[in-house]
Amino acid sequence: MGKTIWELDFYSRPIFDENRKKRWEVLICESPSDVRRSPDTLFRFSRFTDHGSVNSAWLKEAIEEAIAQAPASPQKIRFFRRQMNNMIIKACEDAGIPVAASRRTYAIEQWLTERMREVYPQEPGYDADAAQAAIVQYPAMNAIALPDAVRGDKADRWAIVTLPAADFQEMPDWDISFGEAFPLEMMGVTPDLPIPGLIIFSPRAIPLAAWLSGLELGYLHLETQPLARIWLETGASDSWILADLKTPETLKEGQDFEAAKARAKGVHFLAIQDPKAGETFAGFWLFSKRD
Repeated sequence: MGKTIWELDFYSRPIFDENRKKRWEVLICESPSDVRRSPDTLFRFSRFTDHGSVNSAWLKEAIEEAIAQAPASPQKIRFFRRQMNNMIIKACEDAGIPVAASRRTYAIEQWLTERMREVYPQEPGYDADAAQAAIVQYPAMNAIALPDAVRGDKADRWAIVTLPAADFQEMPDWDISFGEAFPLEMMGVTPDLPIPGLIIFSPRAIPLAAWLSGLELGYLHLETQPLARIWLETGASDSWILADLKTPETLKEGQDFEAAKARAKGVHFLAIQDPKAGETFAGFWLFSKRD
């Protein structure tokens, strides 16, 4: 879990210049991976530009400026804005940094929400209608089954459980082969809140967790059409079927999971465990998704 990962957004803001052209801004922040890390210690970088300077060369220079200011260079940059896919990828590659389209961009989405509320309205040329239009939406995609090499068999089972948020302070001490976390206080979660999650018990736990670790894991959610299932959202637009909810009882479990997720401010988790592994986890990931 120790590598430095950054999150990046480069897009127009709801601020207009004297020619009624939107100002653009790059935001770069560190992606936290430790529940004990204070969000206040995360590296942040921001820089505005005008509409005429929007290109990969300008963005590359901004990334290099951020690297020069940061305490550590990133091993990877994540971005969520699909419209900017080509420009962001080219700029990162030209800067020599691996890049990935991802919905695991919780820190920068929190920061962007904060700036939409507290920073941009104070800027000359701010337009509230343009701010509303800038809200990020992820269109639903069709989910597919997990690959045969890691797909569960009849020996597999799953369970929806909850853990107190306070328990996650010990997560760095747990025996986890693959995983990623973030500080719960970043999402406004208090220690007493129950955090819901899905645990998959499988004899293939290590191959499944290893394969999942190669994806950009975003979040879990319940889909009821055409069939009731729990989906795992990854990358920019991929969806995977993790659990079929075939009975009224399991559907109720899925609905309760979504309700618990909402009460936990979108925070939830996925765990992968071998039934014979005791207290160890092949995989454990904290997620966040606010609707």
